[in-house]
Amino acid sequence: MATRKYGVRGLGSVAAAGLGVVAGVLACKAAERGRLNALCARVERLEDEARTAQNARANLAWQQRQHWELLSKAIDDPELAEVLDHYEGNLTPKQRRQYLFANAMYTNLLTSYRIGNLSKDEFFQHVRGMLQNPVMREYWYASQQQRASLADTEEAGLGLIVDELLHQLEEADPEEWWVVGDPPGEQ
Repeated sequence: MATRKYGVRGLGSVAAAGLGVVAGVLACKAAERGRLNALCARVERLEDEARTAQNARANLAWQQRQHWELLSKAIDDPELAEVLDHYEGNLTPKQRRQYLFANAMYTNLLTSYRIGNLSKDEFFQHVRGMLQNPVMREYWYASQQQRASLADTEEAGLGLIVDELLHQLEEADPEEWWVVGDPPGEQ
């Protein structure tokens, strides 16, 4: 009879150990399921952010296209160009058209940066080249008050970079313009 009791006790211990193993496996599976659910939620959140960013870039590109269409109309029609004349001093129709085109060039560059087609350093390098043109420099000075209204924006920050670069270019040797200024990524 003592043997029999020992066998029953042994089976009880084995059953308890088996239940412990099963409980451990279930706990691991539950933890794994929790991690999997957290990862799925994170992937969904990242996909939503990617869609939002893609929509923002598409909207910005669409806005750039609209801007260009309006400027094109103004460049082609002096009467419409007068509506966009926000510059200091009296401009001739030729200067107004040149400034509108300079605005279109800068806005295109700015949009390329904002949608991720250019790094900040590449933006800087392109601006450095654009500022070799005297009309572009005149435009930049003439549009200074317009940019002043953009305080605390990404565009205002880039405008300050261009302002500093223009200042450095004017003090530098014109024969070595391509090495003037420190690209923003190196500061």
